[in-house]
Amino acid sequence: MGNVFVKKPKGNVDRAILALKTQRRKLAKYKKKLDAAIEAEKQAARDLIREKKKDRALLALKKKKETRRIVEAWLVNVEQQLADIELASKQKAVFESLKAGNDAMKAIQSEINIEVVQKLMDETAEAKAYQDEIHAILGEIDEKLDLPDVPTKAPVISDADAEVPIKTKVMEEGTIRSLNNIVNA
Repeated sequence: MGNVFVKKPKGNVDRAILALKTQRRKLAKYKKKLDAAIEAEKQAARDLIREKKKDRALLALKKKKETRRIVEAWLVNVEQQLADIELASKQKAVFESLKAGNDAMKAIQSEINIEVVQKLMDETAEAKAYQDEIHAILGEIDEKLDLPDVPTKAPVISDADAEVPIKTKVMEEGTIRSLNNIVNA
């Protein structure tokens, strides 16, 4: 009776993978049997050597070891085939992803009209040129204004300048209040 939890293969690739894994399992079992048989042959060879039948002992051991070498080569082939199928499957997945990406890029590009993009770029260039023209005009106005240079050092106040009286008799009361409001603000 088979295992009810094993997924049944859906496609040719799945069937091939299942067949290779089944074959690998069978070869591994056969190799174990050969290993057991080789151990038995070694014992038999020891017995044959004691009986002075060295040629028969060597022949039996060589035959079993050659069979084991062949089974190991088959196992290597099965493993290589499984690895090749896995690699091909991954390559197919990468190809499908690249194809989907290419299709998406084509769909996006079909939504973008080259003429509209060119018109947008022209309008952007015109807006920049207009802004540059405004900047140039404002720069000329700055040059025409005769503004004093901004001082780079703070003025030095001497002790004599520090004692300048704020209130004078000439100032009226309203002017003093205005000055006080400015100072207190």
